[in-house]
Amino acid sequence: MNVLLTSASLLPSYGGPAFSVSRLATSLADAGVSVGLWAADQSARSTPLLGKGTPVERIVGTEWDALCCFDRVDVLHDNGIWLAYNHRLAILAERRGIPRIVSTRGMLEPWALAHKRLKKRLAWRLYQQRDLGRARYHHTTAETEARNLSLLRLGVPIITVPNGVDVPDETASDVHQQSETRAGRPKIAFFLGRVYPIKGLLTLIQAWARVRPRNWCLRIAGPDEAGHRKEVERAAAAAGIAESVSFIGEVAPQMKQSEFSKADLFVLPSYSESFGMAVAEALAHGLPVLTTTGTPWSTLQQNGCGWWVEPTTDGLAAGLRAATALERDALRAMGAKGRQFVRAQFSWRYAAERLVAAYQILTGIGANNFCTRTAS
Repeated sequence: MNVLLTSASLLPSYGGPAFSVSRLATSLADAGVSVGLWAADQSARSTPLLGKGTPVERIVGTEWDALCCFDRVDVLHDNGIWLAYNHRLAILAERRGIPRIVSTRGMLEPWALAHKRLKKRLAWRLYQQRDLGRARYHHTTAETEARNLSLLRLGVPIITVPNGVDVPDETASDVHQQSETRAGRPKIAFFLGRVYPIKGLLTLIQAWARVRPRNWCLRIAGPDEAGHRKEVERAAAAAGIAESVSFIGEVAPQMKQSEFSKADLFVLPSYSESFGMAVAEALAHGLPVLTTTGTPWSTLQQNGCGWWVEPTTDGLAAGLRAATALERDALRAMGAKGRQFVRAQFSWRYAAERLVAAYQILTGIGANNFCTRTAS
């Protein structure tokens, strides 16, 4: 079976989708699928997110080139909506009779729809609603996203398959080294993601200024988008907390583990996330997580590995008070529960198997025990 995966970008600076789409491509290839990977910005060739020796075929050129060069495409799996390339792929797939799956990647969540609302309303009427209605499946990574998508009544089956996460090995020497490194220094609350309004960093700064946790610092990592970092820096300075807040810019993929190992708590104050890949990665690295109800991570509290609060100053302040009141040993114990949780619940192998079952239905091979929600 030949599956073409497409995305806007596969560069680390693009955030979670670049990592999840790249990792999905590898997992599908491991499951025996012939996978082609194409990005609108031509980053398939240069992305560092695909390991050396992977059987995934990197494809460059136009959308037409991608569909023609990758042998016979049995399934087109497009990741994202709204952009011109998504529309062109929808047209080409329709003309060539190629079944198409669309991963909405949180782009139809209420907050996302409200952002640049007028422009999106126009695009919805001109082409986006029609393009989505012609897809064979819509793929979401969380039940909350599936419920919101179903409210649009597009009449297309919805499949929910969460992203996987790789849990790194942690040896006894690693734990000892971390303990030695952390002893005697301020605890670190760590944010990793795009520095962009949807991530809620201005609200986090307000909450941090209200709580002012003793012997803690806030470390913000990620690429700046639309000059938002300057806004957050000014907010920190105006609140009088600039000394406890640091910005380290974009983190190279190979440096992620090092950055996670320095932290004591992970914070994701987003207003909206379809999955929140950074949350899964933080848990996999043994960090407790404080995030918001704008993310689909209510299970943090149920599994004793974090806090799930309203994406407001009051909500984040309450979460920060609870988290920063704990000693390192208690935080580390919560992090250990988080590692166990993601290891048990989020597997790339499982994600690949579920999507392969959907591809089999589309190509006529058939699959058993595969359930979807139909948007009425």
